[in-house]
Amino acid sequence: MAERRTSRRTARAAEGGPPARLAVRKTYKLYLGGAFPRSESGRSYPVTSASGQHLANASLASRKDARDAVVAARKAFGGWSARTAYNRGQVLYRVAEVLEGRRAQFAAQAVAAQGLSPDLADRVVSAAIDRWVYYAGWTDKVAQVLGGANPVAGPYYNHSAPEPTGVVAVLAPQDAPLLGLTSVLAPVIATGNTAVAVTSETAPLAAVDLAEVLATSDLPGGVVNLLTGRVPELAPHLAAHADVNALDLTGAGDLAVELEREAAATLTRVLRPGPEAGGGEEAWLDPDPGTARMTPFLETKTVWHPVGV
Repeated sequence: MAERRTSRRTARAAEGGPPARLAVRKTYKLYLGGAFPRSESGRSYPVTSASGQHLANASLASRKDARDAVVAARKAFGGWSARTAYNRGQVLYRVAEVLEGRRAQFAAQAVAAQGLSPDLADRVVSAAIDRWVYYAGWTDKVAQVLGGANPVAGPYYNHSAPEPTGVVAVLAPQDAPLLGLTSVLAPVIATGNTAVAVTSETAPLAAVDLAEVLATSDLPGGVVNLLTGRVPELAPHLAAHADVNALDLTGAGDLAVELEREAAATLTRVLRPGPEAGGGEEAWLDPDPGTARMTPFLETKTVWHPVGV
């Protein structure tokens, strides 16, 4: 193979043109604890474009990788949830800033990997950037909307405030690898949770490139952990994991009922697939997603205070 490459370069140079340049192939890895390790199993799988052209090889995460991701998310939870809501908003806004700087790359990838038209690809990338800004703005407002002082008949009053539930396992939409992933991931971490996300199996490259955006922003390692691989292999293990506090079944497909059953023994919060699931990137273009994806992963803490005593 090396001889053939050399002969092609020599032939082109003999014709008077510059030597042919070989593209630098990218190695796509997992994103765990702020680092980019290969799967502990050493496995990978081919990723193809919408037309069937080979694009790259992505790491095929194992159950051990999923366990490592949960450990990283749990370790990061204390520090992330303790940050002020305003500071979390600053971090999410920084993600949008970095993503904006790589807009052309993500748009080109959406065209090549998903077969989107250039116009739709641009809309999807713009919406993904705006979605990070949207949830950045909600970080210091959700407590005012969902919390409050409660009237009580007696010499005391109580105050309720939302708190993050913990580690959330997210099954990202299979047919919306960028905007769909952003739409299910950003609200989880905006409210102080940490996340372990299983990305789109057929189109994982946008997620791994998004991991580079997260790693070069101000997001602490372990707050988001991204696994590329097969949902049927990883999801049951995450659903039954005793240290996972909530589960988003958006990308579960036909496994949703089985996974909800697996989660029943350990989880208190399960978000079932919504109407967007299965609709592709266009189904996630709504500019105002509201609070529906933040509230399922919040607990309400109520504190009682005596009055006049």
